[in-house]
Order: sequence, then C-alpha cells, then structure tokens
Amino acid sequence: MASTPATAPTGPDRATGGVQSVERAFQLLEALADAGGIATLSELSATSGLPMPTIHRLIRTLVQQGYVRQDTARRYTLGPRLIRLGETAGRLLGSWARPYLAELMEATGETANLAVLEGGEVVYVGQVQSRRSMRMFTEVGRRVQPHCTGVGKALLAQLPEEEARAVLGTQPLQSHTPFTVTDPALLFEQLTLSRERGYVVDDQEQEIGVRCIAVAVPGAPTPTALSVSGPEARIRALEAQEGDTALVPVMLQIAARLGRVLAP
Repeated sequence: MASTPATAPTGPDRATGGVQSVERAFQLLEALADAGGIATLSELSATSGLPMPTIHRLIRTLVQQGYVRQDTARRYTLGPRLIRLGETAGRLLGSWARPYLAELMEATGETANLAVLEGGEVVYVGQVQSRRSMRMFTEVGRRVQPHCTGVGKALLAQLPEEEARAVLGTQPLQSHTPFTVTDPALLFEQLTLSRERGYVVDDQEQEIGVRCIAVAVPGAPTPTALSVSGPEARIRALEAQEGDTALVPVMLQIAARLGRVLAP
C-alpha cells in the first residue's frame, strides 16, 4: 500500500522516533483544547495543519475511545474520559513538585503553592503549608479566577496576549476585595511588568491581609506557576531581605530546577 506523509500513521517517525499517528492524535487533542474544548473539523484542520482525511480517521478513533465527543451541531468536544487522566496527572504533578515546594517553604517559612491553568481557571495542584500558627491554606484542587491571584497572573503572563484575553473572557473582571485589579488595561500592564522582572504580586487582591509572590515554572509542559503566600507584613519582610536569602532569586532558582524535572 502506498503511503504519503498525510496518510502514513503507523510507522515510527524518522525525525523523532515517535509513532506518527499517536503524535497526530495528541496534536488534535491539543488543538481542540486551544479552541476552548470545542471545534469543527474544518477549524481543527486549520489550526492543526493536518489534512482532512487524517483528521477524520483520528477523530473517529478518539470518539470511539471516549476521548472526544460529537455534538448535535457536528462539532467535536473534549470527551469525559480525559477527566480521569487529567485528575491523575494533576495529582502526580503535585507529588513530583512536593520536594521543591517543601524547600521553598523551609527557605521562606511561608506556605508554598503550585498551580496550573485549566479551562480558564487556576487549579492548585500542590501545596506545602507553613508551620506557623497563622498561615495560608488553599485546598489542593481548588479553582480560582486568574486575574486576582499571584499564580493566576504568573500563568497569564506566560501566554500570548490574545490567548490571555481569551482566558479572561468578555465579562467584567470580578472584584474580590477593594484591591482586586478589574481594569484589563491595568492587569495587562502588570503582566508586562512581571515578564520584565520575573515575578508577580497579589497584594490582597483575593483575600484581605494576604500577600502572594509568584513566578513561572520555566520548561513545564503546560503553563505552571509557584508562589509563596502569607500575611501581608510577613511577605513584605521577606521581600525586603537581600543577599542569599532574597525572596525572588530563591523562588526563581527553585522554579528553574522544578521546570527541568517537569520538562518533556
């Protein structure tokens, strides 16, 4: 049987050593996720660059396995079978990151958090709590809006502006405290600044009295951020430290090592 690059899915890909059909199936799932979880075949073809016959065949297999669903409007959506995979992967991510979160907590004395962006929301996937009696606690698995949290803004800053705006949506940004930034223009100024200086601040924007410093985890396969959070006065005191114990350099160093572990 003759084969072409568009229709030869079963053999190893010579450039990468991978199986081309598997690579293309995940490419379609990623394209579907980037489209907000729902798209037509023509939209998938345009965004993935794959030929329509290949997309037809792969989508049919993904639908049969429950990883994709077809709705009544002949659009395709991410399927429910992905939920278990995502939940398990999130738990494992938190487990892999725990030694680094513990190191950050020991270095700062404050609660260390790890979060990813999922479906337009921040999802906390790991945490090591401070040993202090007054400490911050966020349940692992909790979902929050990205514009009012340190990790959320660190995640948004990793995206192209158009994609970040799509994540925020068209509705007005919700105010949680008098300090929440609800002006998109001001928020994007903060994101630009965070890229320049390497960290972002949540100054009582999610909860009164709580300050959070967050940095991106470079090299992670999906936008990932870690943070330290605690009472405002204690976090400001950490920020004022200099030398080997300076907060942001310590966080960036730990984030870089974690990123190398998580890199595909």
